[in-house]
Amino acid sequence: MHNRTIALDTEALRSFVAGIELGNFALAALRLNRSASAVSAQLKKLEQQCGTALVRKNGRHLRLTDSGEILLSYARRLLAVNDEAVLAVRGNVLAGEVRFGMQEDFGETLLPAILGQFSRDQPNLQITARIDRNQALLAAIDCGQLDLALSWLDTQSMPGVRPLAQLPLQWISHPQMAIATYLEQGQPLPLVMFDAPCLMRSQAIATLDAAGIPWRVAFVSHSLSGIWAAVSAGLGVTVRSTMGRPTELIANAHPALPSLPALGIALLQRSGKLSPATAHLQRLLHSAVQALA
Repeated sequence: MHNRTIALDTEALRSFVAGIELGNFALAALRLNRSASAVSAQLKKLEQQCGTALVRKNGRHLRLTDSGEILLSYARRLLAVNDEAVLAVRGNVLAGEVRFGMQEDFGETLLPAILGQFSRDQPNLQITARIDRNQALLAAIDCGQLDLALSWLDTQSMPGVRPLAQLPLQWISHPQMAIATYLEQGQPLPLVMFDAPCLMRSQAIATLDAAGIPWRVAFVSHSLSGIWAAVSAGLGVTVRSTMGRPTELIANAHPALPSLPALGIALLQRSGKLSPATAHLQRLLHSAVQALA
């Protein structure tokens, strides 16, 4: 007799994913409109099906076990496929409004691919999209102006938020910029940056200070297009991920520049239960972001 394949409970997977994203299964119960005991029972059932512990307590927060980390990625994909299948079979279209915001870095990469396709697939769904900086997106989520926001993860202002993915930061410059001359002569390295506060600006300055490399902010921009234009003009070096980098610019601008860490991507959401349309877009964004890493 063949061993019967175990079918994971999709509702248990939904509770598991919500609990990890919110850092608390009591909050997951509120989001899913279930009792805390029901969500706890679903997690226990899921662990029994998997034959291993999936989470453990880390102070007041949850921490994934190695097995839980593996399951989380599969769970998001399974839920996305499940929901797509239900919609396709029923011939349903989502209705309502989704208010979505994202950092400018993600605009060229994810906005056409995800929101464009989502809008074509769901013509009755109204999507309001907003491109903005981290602080503005976080404020819009907190006051309920946005349902979802894709931003860089700031651990100080977003405690307990888990990154969807980590993207490496890199020094980016025009290939003809004489970085070696600045370094060899000890001249301050010109930087092209957003105005403060900015996570990448802070990381660039801290990294250069730790390496003992002098620097100066040569150009400040309020937009990413301004950053790329200034770097293309040779006004200085910037620190970004490679998403949306113009083809004429180079990453890892000079081997003598110190290495930079990775920066997490966060998907923020307003408090309260998400609409079916918003929850569907949330799962699509999870999958799309993880594919970037």
